[in-house]
Amino acid sequence: MSTPNRVALLTSFIAPYRTAVFKDLERRCKEFEIFVLRPVEADRAWSVDWEDLPVRQQRSLMVPGTWRHPHGFSESQPIHLPYDTIPQLIRFDPDVILADELGLRTLQAAVYRAIGRRTRLVVWAKLSEVTEQGRGRFRLFLRRVLLQLADAVIVNGGSGARYVKNLGVKADKVFRVPQTTDVASFLAIPSERAPAVRHRLLYCGRLVQLKGLVPFLSNLAEFARQRPNQPIEVWFAGDGPLRSDLTQFPLPANLALTFLGDVPYDRLPEVYSQAGILIFPTLADEWGLVVVEAMAAGLPVLGSLHSQAVEDLLTDGLDGWTFRPDDCAGLRSALNRAFGAPAEEIDRMGQHARNRVRDLTPESMSQQMMAAVEYAYAQNS
Repeated sequence: MSTPNRVALLTSFIAPYRTAVFKDLERRCKEFEIFVLRPVEADRAWSVDWEDLPVRQQRSLMVPGTWRHPHGFSESQPIHLPYDTIPQLIRFDPDVILADELGLRTLQAAVYRAIGRRTRLVVWAKLSEVTEQGRGRFRLFLRRVLLQLADAVIVNGGSGARYVKNLGVKADKVFRVPQTTDVASFLAIPSERAPAVRHRLLYCGRLVQLKGLVPFLSNLAEFARQRPNQPIEVWFAGDGPLRSDLTQFPLPANLALTFLGDVPYDRLPEVYSQAGILIFPTLADEWGLVVVEAMAAGLPVLGSLHSQAVEDLLTDGLDGWTFRPDDCAGLRSALNRAFGAPAEEIDRMGQHARNRVRDLTPESMSQQMMAAVEYAYAQNS
């Protein structure tokens, strides 16, 4: 397939774990420009570092919004109303637009595509069957329309693929592209851990309701009470509004929590090197990049099947333990198996996890994204 001359990427912001992927996309394109809504996500402590990427910030209005999910959590999700998307696209005149949302900006991109230009549209649908529950009739209608207008659709994993196909997207237009980061820095961590560290639990991410931390901690506390002679340690790397609830949670004497606060992204490998098992009890996640990071660092994952990364990358009992957060018996079983595994078995599982994600590099991700871009571009011929 031929490569388009100009590719426009519409994205909300550039996270530090995306920079290497976007740099490789730029390398693969003759002209590449990124249109962002804001420098960084509002509730993240990341510094802004675009590493000379060709970035143009759009003008937009913001309307407060809240995401309420049937699984019992809610969180702020403001709606951004960009008003210069079409003029910006006219200026750049892209051959292909890659839009990583299913909102008003992608709708404008679809309008631009429909006004007689030969531009093609690729929708990067970062969603899953779980994250789309309770979205409302208008959002479902808008998603169906945008997906039907797209020339190709990128999804993160199997759940996303099933969701878009159920909305009428033909299978040959769907490209599964697992999200990743620069795994080299995590692969460089020595795989060996001291026996005492191998059962240390690590959570990495925002301390928010969506991540299922309070219900998980409630189950873990009960698990610890039934084993008063077994010390259990959990480290939290990250911050958020739930921190005060977690610090005040009633715990048995053998369960200790350590809060590291926000950790700069380039220091995360060091944190992973001091833990034995990643916990990821999310209630609804479009992917779960921390799962990839942890596996590359040689950590098995105790993870929720409401994460696409857990569903797609983990084999229960081989490189981690899976559970559904609404199934207390299943979670207790997973905890039993994790804490019952000797350090040597956890070492073997960690090595298997590392091998599983070794090839999920920024280059492989951008190559798969470009396959979708080139497929869409070929529809012009």
